[in-house]
Formats: sequence, C-alpha cells, structure tokens
Amino acid sequence: MPYRPTRRELLALALALPTVAALDACGTGGDSGSELSKDPVTLRFTWWGSDARHQRTQKVIEAFQKAHSTITVKGEFKEWNGYWDSLATTVAANDAPDIIQMDELYLASYAQRGALLDLGTTGKYLKTADFDANALATGAIDGKQYALPVGLGTYSMVVNTDLLTQLNIPMPDDATWTWEDLKTIGKQISQTGGGKITGVQSWGFDAGGVNIWARQAGASLYDDKGNVAIPPQVLADYWRYLLDLAKSGAAPQPSVTIERAGAGLDQSGTATNTSVFGTWWNTQITSLTKASGKSLKLLRLPGEAKSAAPAAYYKPSMFWSISSRSKHAAEAALFVDFLANSQEAADILLTDRGVPANTTIRTSIKSKLTGTDKAAADFLDAVKVSKPPRVTPNGASTIEAILKRHTEEVLFERATPQQAADKFIAELQAEIKAAS
Repeated sequence: MPYRPTRRELLALALALPTVAALDACGTGGDSGSELSKDPVTLRFTWWGSDARHQRTQKVIEAFQKAHSTITVKGEFKEWNGYWDSLATTVAANDAPDIIQMDELYLASYAQRGALLDLGTTGKYLKTADFDANALATGAIDGKQYALPVGLGTYSMVVNTDLLTQLNIPMPDDATWTWEDLKTIGKQISQTGGGKITGVQSWGFDAGGVNIWARQAGASLYDDKGNVAIPPQVLADYWRYLLDLAKSGAAPQPSVTIERAGAGLDQSGTATNTSVFGTWWNTQITSLTKASGKSLKLLRLPGEAKSAAPAAYYKPSMFWSISSRSKHAAEAALFVDFLANSQEAADILLTDRGVPANTTIRTSIKSKLTGTDKAAADFLDAVKVSKPPRVTPNGASTIEAILKRHTEEVLFERATPQQAADKFIAELQAEIKAAS
C-alpha cells in the first residue's frame, strides 16, 4: 500500500510555513485599508458537516451571490475526518481556501504560524458589535481576533425528568446544588433503579469537564502563555470524584462507562435511558431527546453556587476564519459578515451550526425555534458565564485522547488519581513543548 501521512504529519507540514506568510498577507488585501475589487472575484469556502448542512450553506451562498453579483463563492465541503487532512495539505501547498470553518482544537495551531488573518484588520467589512465580549474571546489569541464564533454552547447537566418521576425522586435545585449532592442523589437513584438505572453517567473524556472543575477551584487548565497550569491536586481531586461515583454505585461500573465513552451519542447512558444525570453541552439536548424518546431538562452545573466566579463559559461550536494568504480578504470579510450578521443567512441556518453567537441574531430566530432547540437557546441566555479558558495551545489538540487514557487508568485502578494527574500534566506539557 502507498504511504499515507497521518493527520499530525499533515498538520506539521502545514504549520511549517514560514511565519512571514502572515506578513505577506498584508500585501494581498488583508489590511484594514483593503477595498473591494471592481473586477469579478471568486472565493473558496470550506466547511465540514452533513448533507443537510451542505444544503443550507449552499442556499446562503446563493443569497449572498444574489446580493453581490461580482462575487462567486465556491463551496468545498467534507466530512469531519477528511476535512483536516485536506486543510493541512492545502495550507502547506499555499493553496488554502479563502474562508475556513475552524475548530477550537486547531485554532492556535494555524493562527500562531501565520495561516490565519487577524479579523481585527477587516472591520470595514466585518462587524462584531453584536457579539458578547466573552464570545469573541473564544477566537482571540494574544490580542488578535483570528476567528469569529459561529454558534455557542455551554457545559450543562442533562437530567431525564421522566425517570425521576418514575422513581419518585425530586428534582434537585440547580441554583444551589453541589457535587456531593449529585453523588448523593445518584446513589439514591441507582439503589431505587434496581440495577437497570444508574444515577449518573460518568464523564472524564472531554476537556469541558476538566475545565469546569479547574475553574471552580479557582485554577485553569492552561496559563496565558499556553502552558499546562492546572495544579496536580486539583486534577487528582477530579479523578478521585469520578472514581468515587463508580465505587459508590452512583455511576456504572468502569467497563460500562468505558464502553459507552467509545460509542456514539445514541449509545450513552442518557440516550438509552440507563442514567438519569449526564454532563453534556447544552446544544446536544436535541439529539439526546430524539435518541431517548424521553423528556430531558438542562440544569446548571453542581458547584457553581460556591464558585467565586462562574466556571461556566461559552464554547464555540465552530468558527469562521479567513486565510492570511487570501488575495481577496475584503470580499472574504464581506462574506463572513453575511454569514454571521445577516438575517437572511440566519433564517436559513437557524441552529444548524449551534445557537448563534450573534446576540441580535439569536433573539431574532427564537420565535422560529421550538422544543429542545428553544430550550438550548434559552439556557444559553440564562446561564452565567465568565471569560472563557485560553484557546487550546498549539500541540494540545490531542488532549482528549490523553484524558481518555488516564481516566481509564483511574477507573480501572491501574493508577491512583494523583499518579494520573502527574503523568497527564507532564505528557500534555511535553506535547505543547514539542510543537513550539
């Protein structure tokens, strides 16, 4: 078989571009003084997603082209797995699309090597006044806005209210509850459920849970320079809590937890109605409700009442970015402005890419949302958030694979929580250092 480079090798190739690429972009229309061309312009726009997303996005493109007859937008859409290989290859070949749908895990990797344009230089055509400062901060690195959030989510606890009613267990008060309260009610549910239902679906496999735990302890996963900053004891306490959930019976046995973690959303404890509580991003409630066929409700996270500042934060579903090498940065900014700020685009996209980050747009489409989509939008508006965590540093995009491995070690008691914490911090820091 012919050799096929790995995604990491492709990304490394893409990021081997000289930093001066960003400087070169200033001469290709990327500065604030650039003007729209009087001649016809063709833009390339790449995104990942389902067929339904492709169809919606194509309708937005058509609407934009109708309003701007001299600009043609060519779509290049792919599935998630092939998307990043393709993007890394085109960036390395100096042939990147003009407009890029970007993910938080890879943002710093591309931005800090000069592959993305500072959107702060495009203010003439791209407006951000209707974006909350905490939302804009999710796409900023070292004071420069490399990405504009498209949709937003926030970490939440999803509860199956039908199962609570069936078991005759009252709903907890999410304005005051603690992590110990969750453990207590989880044990009660598991005991009442007769072995068929557990109280809590264990977590520990995504960065959201670790970020929340660290922030509630007054710490952070990374510092401003992009180094791992979470205190080992805080991380050890996190894994100790997850181990306690399993040992107490509040959560399933480790083998069940690991099996569910490796499967899709529809195989989770929440979706299969075998766990009453589970941590999820609020925007996942629609898919979970469809899979479970039950009534689900979004709750604020335990521990928030005792936290000095809200640990909850906005997480972008994805971003819009512009290539620093685009020869038509003004037109690209105009198109991103249409995607992010126009009512016409909003009425087509609705919540396909998450609850809109633009607050004016979010308000305008609420009347068109129903059921769980509306619940997700209402929850986002109601929850208290603070400044988001630092963007995932260059080299740390493998964090969730590292987390998963150490969570498994702790749950199967092949490592103590403290041992896992020490090894996790050292391993993640080594990844970051290797990429610098």
